[in-house]
Amino acid sequence: MAVQVPLSSEIDKLALLALKGKLTNGDPDALPSWNESLHFCEWEGVTCSRRHMRVSALQLQNQDFGGTLGPSLGNLTFLVELNLTDLNLYGDIPREVGHLKRLQILSLMQNNIFGEIPRELGRLKRLQFLELKKNNFHGEIPMELANCSSLNKIDLSSNNLTGEVPSWFGSMMQLSFLELAFNNLVGNIPPTLGNLSSLNTLSLANNFLEGPIIQALGRLTNLVFISLTYNNLSGQVPSSFYNLSNLQVLDISDNQLEGTLSPNLHLSFPNLNSFIVGWNQFTGNFPSSISNLTELIQFDISFNNFRGPIPPTWGHSKNLRYFGINNNTLIGTGGAQDLDFLSSLTNCTQLSYLILRGNNLGGVLPDLIGNFSGSLSVIEISNNQISGRLPEAIGNLFGLRDLLMHENSLERTIPDSIGKLKNLGRVSFAKNNFSGNIPIAVGNLSKLSEVYMGFNRFSGRLPFTLRYCTSMQLFNVRENNLSGNIPTQTFGYQEGLVYLDLSTNSFTGPIPSDFGSLKHLSLVFLYENKLSGVIPMELFSCSALTELYLYTNSFHGSIPSLFGSLKSLEILDLSSNFFSGTIPRELENLTLLNGLNLSDNQLYGQVPLGGVFSNISEISLFKNKDLCGGIPQLNLPPCPKLPSNKHKRSLKKKIVLITIISGLLISSIICFGIYYFTKKPKKLSSSPSLEHRYLRVSYGELHQATDGFSSSNLVGTGSSGSVYRGTLVHFERPVAVKVLNLQTRGALKSFMSECKALGKIKHRNLLNILTCCSSVDYKGDDFKAIVFEFMPNGSLETLLHNNEEIESGNLSLDLMQRTNVALDVAFALDYLHNETEEAVVHCDVKPSNVLLDDDIVAHLGDFGIARLLHGPATTSYNSGNQASSSVIKGTIGYLPPEYGEGGSVSPQGDIYSYGILLLEILTGKRPTDAMFGEGLSLHKFCKMAIPEGITEIVDSRLLLTPFDEGERRITQQQTIEECLVSFARIGVACSQESPTQRMSIKDVIMELHAIKHKLLNR
Repeated sequence: MAVQVPLSSEIDKLALLALKGKLTNGDPDALPSWNESLHFCEWEGVTCSRRHMRVSALQLQNQDFGGTLGPSLGNLTFLVELNLTDLNLYGDIPREVGHLKRLQILSLMQNNIFGEIPRELGRLKRLQFLELKKNNFHGEIPMELANCSSLNKIDLSSNNLTGEVPSWFGSMMQLSFLELAFNNLVGNIPPTLGNLSSLNTLSLANNFLEGPIIQALGRLTNLVFISLTYNNLSGQVPSSFYNLSNLQVLDISDNQLEGTLSPNLHLSFPNLNSFIVGWNQFTGNFPSSISNLTELIQFDISFNNFRGPIPPTWGHSKNLRYFGINNNTLIGTGGAQDLDFLSSLTNCTQLSYLILRGNNLGGVLPDLIGNFSGSLSVIEISNNQISGRLPEAIGNLFGLRDLLMHENSLERTIPDSIGKLKNLGRVSFAKNNFSGNIPIAVGNLSKLSEVYMGFNRFSGRLPFTLRYCTSMQLFNVRENNLSGNIPTQTFGYQEGLVYLDLSTNSFTGPIPSDFGSLKHLSLVFLYENKLSGVIPMELFSCSALTELYLYTNSFHGSIPSLFGSLKSLEILDLSSNFFSGTIPRELENLTLLNGLNLSDNQLYGQVPLGGVFSNISEISLFKNKDLCGGIPQLNLPPCPKLPSNKHKRSLKKKIVLITIISGLLISSIICFGIYYFTKKPKKLSSSPSLEHRYLRVSYGELHQATDGFSSSNLVGTGSSGSVYRGTLVHFERPVAVKVLNLQTRGALKSFMSECKALGKIKHRNLLNILTCCSSVDYKGDDFKAIVFEFMPNGSLETLLHNNEEIESGNLSLDLMQRTNVALDVAFALDYLHNETEEAVVHCDVKPSNVLLDDDIVAHLGDFGIARLLHGPATTSYNSGNQASSSVIKGTIGYLPPEYGEGGSVSPQGDIYSYGILLLEILTGKRPTDAMFGEGLSLHKFCKMAIPEGITEIVDSRLLLTPFDEGERRITQQQTIEECLVSFARIGVACSQESPTQRMSIKDVIMELHAIKHKLLNR
């Protein structure tokens, strides 16, 4: 006889199954243990109470479900603990959560849940732990939480909450942990927080709080951790603050606090391990008593107005890892004893960061610097008055990553022992008095990425061993006494080089041809040397060049017209050389060029009128006595007219030419008439809106607009045709003319599809069709073309990969720009799928079909294989509205798997392609990259890296930090990494194999907005 299952248990089982469907987006392979062969109490993550056999705990943390929370959650009424941390959940918290009257632990951290924190949480009187950290909640903290009098821990950090810190927190007497950091809270710190006698952790960091630090906080004698950093707090530290004798972490940095600190800090805070008060306006003596704290780990008083001396008693702090006193200009005296304290710091065997920048410190750097621990990672002593030589013992610091000593008075040669620092990534010796040769030993530093040695007295040649520094991104030896040729087969090995400054030296010879391999090279400074020869053609392979300074050298020959191929060029200075010939007209086509200096050369002939030449403030042409024409502001003489006898011969030639052309034109018209009346006319099957809405153009007009479809106007080619840049009289701005290759199978159908789709839609993020042409060419052959707005910044493809023939105007996109581009494409898809009379499925979403205008606004184009769905787009897969994909074409890597299996065209197919596009934006890797195969795809590659490995897979250009960025900005980097993780999760959620599991485009937009908001407020 079968055992009857109690009705109450059946309720829990059904609730769990319904919850699973939502949590996993219906994935049948998720949670394999949740099947009928096992009792639900044996399912993974499920714990039941022994007495009632009801679900008491649900713990499914750290899995990649990507679903939502369903209302069935409210039926698990015996639930005591709910832990769904890091499941990639989105949507909001269902109000039914208020039914869980027994709930004590609610943890939904590290998801993408949005909406307001539900007020129904106030019904959970037994709730002790509320953890909603790292989500996208907005709105104010609901006052109903005050009813949860048993709360012990509240963590609402890293959301988008607004309003003030509620004063009713002061009534929650059981509260020991309150974390509200990384939100948008405003107002003052409420005095009622002083009532929380059990509180041991308080973090209000990274908000917009203002006013003073209240005296009432001094009553929190159990406080162990307090962080108020990154706010707008002002006034002095209250005297009651020094009552917090149990404090271990004190972080009040990045505010507007002032006044002096207590001289007996070691007595007030005997257990302190982190003392962080940087970026304020504190004055008075250096807080010397802190050096007596044996548990101290982090000491940061940077960017204040403390005065010295620095005590020599730091040896007590054996665990010290971070010592930051930078930019307190009154600490040093410029005297010989200023660095005596370094001796005691050598006893701090855990020290990793030694930051002494900008303190007026004098004296000689002692040999004992080599006695520091191998764990020392950063030495930053720049902007001081330190003199003498760099000790040979520097080579003992094998763990060193950054050695920054610029703007001092260091002298003599750099010791060869620097070659032992195999982990060195950044080195700056700029603005010192170093002399001698740059040591050959630098070739041992294979991880070296940034070198600053400018403004010294280095002499001799550049060491050939630089070729082994293959990680180099920036190399600056400006204003030295270096000589000889720029070594060949050296910089060509540094394929990631972005910035090169060899200016104001005595280099001779030509520019090496191996510069042509530097695809990322953007800024080049070679001015004020003795370089000669012609500009090598290989230089024009450096398609990312934005600024090129070659002035005051001995270059000769003509200015190459290939400069017109450097589409990203913004500044070009060739002045004070021996260039001759005419100014190439191709320079007019450089739309980003805003600074051109050709002065003091031997140029002659007509000065162009367009582009940069139309603005007198952007060009300099002085000391080229044979130039003529140009804009009136140049005050150049007009170009001479041809002599009269030549003019007559020219006129005869023109008459003959006109006669021939007229004859040909009449013949063409007759042939066309015969062709037109003898052949069955073909009609363009476009909507009436296309016929009447757009100005039609003829083949002749397009032929003239593109200079006869000249190769110099060719923007790109594809399987369906070619795209040319041109100028039409009816349009103020340049246009793009897409000429269909009618010999290609399906080209005519592609033309009809694109006209039909674009004739019905218009949106700021769609490529705007201006007109179309269905005609015949001069040979009488069919001719089809579509005219669009010209996008000067090219395609997203070229910006991401930067290695195509058609180059973009920017070297790369930062994370904010990439987020904006992703949002633009999402807006376009939302419009196509949900806001048109007939839903449009694009069918080929990929980076090469995303074009960027002057303002880096993205426009989705190429609707050659788009499909119209009759009626609005459905949210379910395999509906009757969807079109057959039996003949669907797309692009390998972006094509959704169901299309390859004969599935139907659907908006979810576009979402898949969009998800792959997002992952490509994030990683800089195409889905067809050689690394993918044998079970590894771009989707899986990113999914496996979330969250810990995110920095290992993203485009390295997203992780570059400015040279002078302060260590206090670690939190900004954390915010960036959080945004990268969220970005990756969206891409992975959109590119799920099952269409039903893919994220909706409206949810995508909401989550991308959240990322953008975080980036704006970091």
